[in-house]
Amino acid sequence: MPRNGNHGAPHDAARDYLSDRIEERPAAPAAMRWSFILTWFMRVLAILWIMKGLSSWAVILGIWTPVGQFEARSMGYQTTIIYFALIDLIAAVGLWMASTWGGIMWLLAVMSHLILAAFFPTIVASGLLTILFFLTLIAVYVAVSWLAAQEE
Repeated sequence: MPRNGNHGAPHDAARDYLSDRIEERPAAPAAMRWSFILTWFMRVLAILWIMKGLSSWAVILGIWTPVGQFEARSMGYQTTIIYFALIDLIAAVGLWMASTWGGIMWLLAVMSHLILAAFFPTIVASGLLTILFFLTLIAVYVAVSWLAAQEE
């Protein structure tokens, strides 16, 4: 009796898990639309958050401000700038990879910004337009994520 190639081969366990990267998940043809939109929305957000993270590094390194001014600021200001210099770039990498943890890190970063802007406006200055922009991005991200999950 001829043997099928799959009978003697060990089971490939690596293919059984569901990847956390959106673009690697198997999807039905109809689901490709919202997953595709979500992936590219996350990549646009990644570019924006790379710029936001690099602007924090510019403050730390004294590119836009005189050298030594960062060190002269309060400890709370320094801590906040360093926090955003790190979390914004980490979130941007996760967003670019279109992974679940990237979206969560981005939500953590943007919510941190909004909360700090509300309670410490002298440290994190955000105008009404910036706050509305961030809230709109959150609403679009949640809506597109929900639509992509519903099609699967």
